[in-house]
Amino acid sequence: MKIAVVGATGLVGGVMLQVLEERGFANCEIIPAASPKSVGKEIDFAGRKLKVVSVDDAIAARPDYAVFSAGADASRQYAPLFAEVGTTVIDNSSAWRKVPEIPLVVPEINFDVIKPSDRIIANPNCSTIQMVLAVSQLHKAYKIKRLVISTYQSVTGTGIKAIRQLEAEEQGIEADKAYPYPIHRNLFPHGGDFQPDGYTTEEQKLVDETRKILRDNSIAITATVARVPVVGGHSEAVNIEFEKDYDLDEAIRIIGNTPGVTLCNDNAALQYPMPIIAHHKDDVFVGRIRRDFSQPNSLNLWVVADNLRKGAATNAIEILQQLVKTR
Repeated sequence: MKIAVVGATGLVGGVMLQVLEERGFANCEIIPAASPKSVGKEIDFAGRKLKVVSVDDAIAARPDYAVFSAGADASRQYAPLFAEVGTTVIDNSSAWRKVPEIPLVVPEINFDVIKPSDRIIANPNCSTIQMVLAVSQLHKAYKIKRLVISTYQSVTGTGIKAIRQLEAEEQGIEADKAYPYPIHRNLFPHGGDFQPDGYTTEEQKLVDETRKILRDNSIAITATVARVPVVGGHSEAVNIEFEKDYDLDEAIRIIGNTPGVTLCNDNAALQYPMPIIAHHKDDVFVGRIRRDFSQPNSLNLWVVADNLRKGAATNAIEILQQLVKTR
């Protein structure tokens, strides 16, 4: 089997290679591809050195699959070219997520939307993946009427430049800025680009992608995104209003039995999800589960996941694993 990794030298691309090795693809022919400035570099994979090639050369190799983490513009340009040579593309950018005929997939929830003829599959945004996984089975049980989401997103969601900015500010030295303001000892309610309606593109993704994945456009959703000086993962406060009432213990059991979710919900023992717990792990951690007494049929959750793993690389490779099993 040939697998191309497009954007292999980037932050998410590196994690994709790591997850490929962990998930049984170590003996496959891996084709790392990146921009011209990275062509010829060597990267480590499963105890061997791989030379980075151009995206055009990766297309010419006609891989069975290509996992993309190279940005929306590169995906729009190159994903169709891979598809033309018979490659199935799993894309981590925002390029294809809103296209109605392109499946947007979290494997535990909606892998069944992928058709044998599909050659481009979209990987959702990191903040969407962890949130929808936490609430997906609750939606089946009680039907979600409204979601109010506040995110506290790691600098790793912006990339290596943002990590270097944070590290430099921690040390009191100058560095290239990924953000318009300092992030050390600070946070700002800004992720993505501002839209004319006052919301950001990161907030809009939570609205559009959640409805598409859960296959329910009736859900009312509002979101506020904040960037915080954290490296380990994204955190989210999620308020859910259901169509009907629920039993709290049953709701907790439903969350705990959701594949890919780990309960961390023991207030007496001061156990609740934190990025330091989720870092380098593939599960979504859910805790602080409690009834919202201010509104009927409502529930509060705290949801944390490593945004580079389940929020990006792991979800993409899990899609790949399921495709290999079913095709």
